[in-house]
Amino acid sequence: MAKGILGTKVGMTQVFNEDGKLVPVTVVSCEPNVVLQKKTMENDGYESIQLGYKDKRVKLANKPELGHFAKSNSNPKRYLQEVRGPELYNFEVGQEITVKIFTEGEVVDVTGTSKGKGFAGSIKRHNQHRGPMGHGSHYHRGPGSMGPIDPNHVRPGKNLPGHMGHETVTIQNLEIVKVDVERNVLLIKGSVPGPKKGLVYVKHAVKSGAIEPLNPTDFITVEETQETEASAEAQE
Repeated sequence: MAKGILGTKVGMTQVFNEDGKLVPVTVVSCEPNVVLQKKTMENDGYESIQLGYKDKRVKLANKPELGHFAKSNSNPKRYLQEVRGPELYNFEVGQEITVKIFTEGEVVDVTGTSKGKGFAGSIKRHNQHRGPMGHGSHYHRGPGSMGPIDPNHVRPGKNLPGHMGHETVTIQNLEIVKVDVERNVLLIKGSVPGPKKGLVYVKHAVKSGAIEPLNPTDFITVEETQETEASAEAQE
């Protein structure tokens, strides 16, 4: 984790790139994040900074929280997030972090809470198939066998109906199409988790270096190259 910022999902729209192709994007509003605390190797055993996002009313914060926010001379914040990375550790307590830390074309990971679907059956929740709807079948949308004679009990981990959604989801390797510094807005290609007005965390992609295309010439040995050159000379 190298760098990150908290924001709010506004919704989806579409833009045209330089080649004239239509690109679906998600608009993420990132108000300036305030550095509330710096953790050091001497006191905490690791180096990181704590970010605060979105003001909340003073009466909703207790005395310990008010004392914590007073150290950075900032208003009480609704959301807090720790970020570890050398890019942001140079910031001091009380400074603001904006979308300037990102550049257009950069690859990021976006974390959010997925939409809650409530109680759902096994077909919708786990993408299972239904049974036949006719010819005397009494099995249509049930979860299937609950443990036949052999185990004589329901095996742990069986896909059953239950609460669907409202989980922490991370979508990796999304491209930043545009960085609007004036409006503190990021346009991210594709969709991101969560509903509109939902909290999202945009951070540097942890696997961005693992998706580079391979060069076929890197897998050719010296012996194969010599054999190819020898056969070409023989043909001449």
